[in-house]
Amino acid sequence: MTEIYTPPKVWKWEGQKQGRFTSTNRPIAGPTHDKELPVGKHPLQLYSLGTPNGVKVTVLLEELLAMGHTGAEYDAWLIRIGDGDQFGSGFVDVNPNSKIPALMDHSTNPPTRVFESGAILLYLAEKFGEFLPSDAAGRTECLNWLFWQMGSAPYLGGGFGHFYAYAEEKYKYPIDRFTMEAKRQIDVLDRRLANNRYICGDKYTIADMAIWPWYGGVVILGQYEAEEFLDASSYTNVVRWAEEIHAREAVKRGRMVNRLRGELYEQLHERHDARDFETKTQDKIEATE
Repeated sequence: MTEIYTPPKVWKWEGQKQGRFTSTNRPIAGPTHDKELPVGKHPLQLYSLGTPNGVKVTVLLEELLAMGHTGAEYDAWLIRIGDGDQFGSGFVDVNPNSKIPALMDHSTNPPTRVFESGAILLYLAEKFGEFLPSDAAGRTECLNWLFWQMGSAPYLGGGFGHFYAYAEEKYKYPIDRFTMEAKRQIDVLDRRLANNRYICGDKYTIADMAIWPWYGGVVILGQYEAEEFLDASSYTNVVRWAEEIHAREAVKRGRMVNRLRGELYEQLHERHDARDFETKTQDKIEATE
């Protein structure tokens, strides 16, 4: 029988068990240690990890480079959130919320900091004039879906993903609660994609780049190992869309950057040059050690 929890009148932080997140979760903000961030040779400096939120930005940068925007060249530095890198003083200066990804644009004077993945996508899309419709109606629709993702994905990740895949103890109530919401969200997308090639119509936009790492990850890439549990294959329009985006070369590259999971040849822990995809993936690095 599950023990009933009665919340205290005032909650206190007493080192409550958080499973794999116990060492990094805390109820206060600010840095825990002094650590400057490295700065590479390119104007755009990305500090990130290959989670869905990090992948959004590296996919956009690789798509911009594929279109010939040389100004989108970037250095991607690995932030190991399990080690608490996000609480270093330098990272907190860029993102006071201590979440990846964070971007510094040194092409401006003074340099511009950008944090929150949706804000970074919008900033880069406007900076380079790509993947964001220029007409008022199209732009608004794109932003509708961009902000839909920003508001919805915490229920998919912090809700469903946490209780289904990460929590050490499984409880029916939270799993049922967040499974219903995850399936409802996927159904929202499936209905939208029934009559649209991409999220905003016929054109691939930052809305797709924001939504795909989360929802494409769940339906075709084994995220949370929940495809069967969610009956993901039944959402045929989402599967079709997810597979089409997954086939894009820039998406394949973007998904490799700052990645710590999967096959070693798919992991490029840091990216400082396009040639790194050929010479510095983790399989090649480990082969020389």
